[in-house]
This record gives sequence, structure tokens and C-alpha cells, in this order.
Amino acid sequence: MTVTFDQVHDRRSTGSLKWDFMTEKLGLDSEERLPMWVSDYDFQAPPAVLEALNQRIGHGIFGYAERNNDYYQAIINWYQQQHGIKIDQSWITTVHGVLPGLSMLIQMLTQSGDKVVMQTPGYGSFRKITELNDREIVANPLVNDNGEYRMDLNHLEQCFTQGCKVMIFCNPHNPVGKAWSQEEILALAELCERYQVWLLSDEIWGDLAMPGHQYHSALSLPERLQQRLVVATAASKTFGLSSLRISNFLIPNSELKAAFVRRLDAHGMDVYNSLAMCAATAAYQTSSDWLNALKLYLQGNIDILATFLEKELPALRFQPPQAGYLAWVDCRGLGLGDDVLEKKLVNAGIVPSMGIAFGTEGSGYIRLNLGCPRETLLEACQRMRTALTN
Repeated sequence: MTVTFDQVHDRRSTGSLKWDFMTEKLGLDSEERLPMWVSDYDFQAPPAVLEALNQRIGHGIFGYAERNNDYYQAIINWYQQQHGIKIDQSWITTVHGVLPGLSMLIQMLTQSGDKVVMQTPGYGSFRKITELNDREIVANPLVNDNGEYRMDLNHLEQCFTQGCKVMIFCNPHNPVGKAWSQEEILALAELCERYQVWLLSDEIWGDLAMPGHQYHSALSLPERLQQRLVVATAASKTFGLSSLRISNFLIPNSELKAAFVRRLDAHGMDVYNSLAMCAATAAYQTSSDWLNALKLYLQGNIDILATFLEKELPALRFQPPQAGYLAWVDCRGLGLGDDVLEKKLVNAGIVPSMGIAFGTEGSGYIRLNLGCPRETLLEACQRMRTALTN
């Protein structure tokens, strides 16, 4: 297959959150700045997906649509072939995005004022949807062992003894890029079972495990540990389909699945986007080779950044991600406050996600989106050098 990941696409003036809305979201003039913040990549979707969408658009009719057997079977086959996970079709519930589904589950499984656990540093939108639903976040900080992250299960058990009802788990983890082992996930699930905590596992990054690393779904847990489990999945991060807004929640517990479907119906979320279903189906059916090529390209970007930082900015420390295209870079060796660090980078024309946005444990870190052509990455590296050596 022809790989075109080096091609630079101009995303300005396309309504791109990442490229067009730095002013509205961050208060920054976006004309000359490289956005390395929002976690979508600057590559076109797989050719087979674009072809399927073009054919669907050519039909010209976009009435109410429903999931057909091809849609379900594409998901089932993908997880069996890619990850060795056997999914029952009855588990699959389709939602307009992972965050809306998690928010509804929080509403269903907890009451106002209840506690919800998340591991930190962690994806800020988990905190946002929890607190906007009038629930309290209980942070379970990850242990940072010289750049290698691991779970603090003793602390997690203390969190559970406080009466937490739900845990939001990021597998693989954003922002630190950790692909959790089966042993770690099993130990986590055992604790959830002991304290009767619902485990909501966001596995949207699972398809992007880097070469030499493996993603382990929580669905590989023993059946006895699946009855308090929900796994959220999507083709969006994998294939660049985020704005098409479609995800799948895999729920082995039939009673919870039925209650969740009722909740979706109560919100009028029982009609599906025909283009989103078309794109996801085509991606799962046709694009495994494309994904393998993408992951090799992303690994190349990761290697370039690691070499650059080691040679040019040795005060910064970088543990390459095991999954995903996000670089979690430790800038604490510079001795700068978060505000000063951000100002230096922005003034040099590079816009990262600041680590402090992922919790206090992220202070002194930045998250860089490496899902871009090499030309963009090399320019970003030069701007970092300008920012942090002056």
C-alpha cells in the first residue's frame, strides 16, 4: 500500500478545533503557531474509508439509519482478529461518543454527591463530566518511578473504603501512554469486585499500541469480574474519525445493558449517523494494513522526538508512550513554573497541552501530539529548542 503520512494537509479554516480554535479555547493567536495540544492527528482517514463515505454520499439520501449486521460483525471481527477478544453482539451499545456514554453511566450508577475515582495525572474531561454531574472526584495518583508509571493499588483500596461507587479507568492511559498489563488490570478488577465498585474502562486508545507493546482489554478478565464492567471503544482515535461521533460501549451485564439502552432512549439517542456507521464499518473491515503502517510511522515520530530531546534538550525527560501518539514530557529539570514554561513555548510558536491540566501530578510536564507529518514534528522540535534554550 502507498503510505502518504508525510503529506502536509492544511487544516486551517476547516472548523478544526485543533487548528482554528486556539484563540477561542486558549486565547492565542493561531496564525503562526503549531498546535500540538488536541489529541487528533493530521492524517487523512484510510483510503477505503474515504471511498466508502464517497459512495454513501453519492447515494444522496440520509434518512433515519440503524446498525445492520455488517456494522456489528465488523466490530466483533476486529476485536477477535486484532486483540483476541471475543465480543458477544448482545453486549454492544452504540453511543454518540465515549464521554456522553460515560456521563450517562455516572448518572445511572451514582447519586448526587457520590464519589468517583480516577487515576491522575488523567484526562481532564473525566473530571469535567463527573463534577458537572455533581459528583466528587477522588484522585488515585499513579506512582511515577523514574518515568515509568504504575498503579498504587494500596491507595486505590483506601479510595474504595471511602465509599466510591464508580471508577473511570483509562486503558491505555492518557496522558502517560501506559499500556496496562493483564496482571495490573486483574488486580484492579479484583479490588473493584471486593468493594462493589463499577469499573468504566475507556479503551479508545487500545488499537494504537506501539510496536513491541500490547493492549490488554478489560474484557479479557474472567467472567466473574465482568458483571461490574463497562468497556468504551471507538474507531475514532484509531482512524481519525473523531468528529463523526460514534462509539460502542461493551456491557456484559445484561441488566445494566438494558438499563443503559433505556437511558439512551430517554435522551433521544436512539438514531444513528449513517456516515459515522459507514466510516466505522469500513475502517474495521478494510484498514488493518493501513493501521500497521500508521503505527510504524508514529513510532518513527516518537523515536525522532526522543533523540532530539536527548541531544538538544537533555534537561527534559521523555519515556516513549507504549500506546497512542501523545508524548508526556517531563520539563521539571528546567526549574520553571507552569505559567513560565507555557509562555516560553507559546512565544516560540508551539502550543502543547500543559501537564497541570491533567491534575497536580502533571505540574512541570507537557503533552505533545505527535500525530503529524515529519515536517511538522521537525519544525516543532526546532521551536522547542528556541523556546527552552534562550
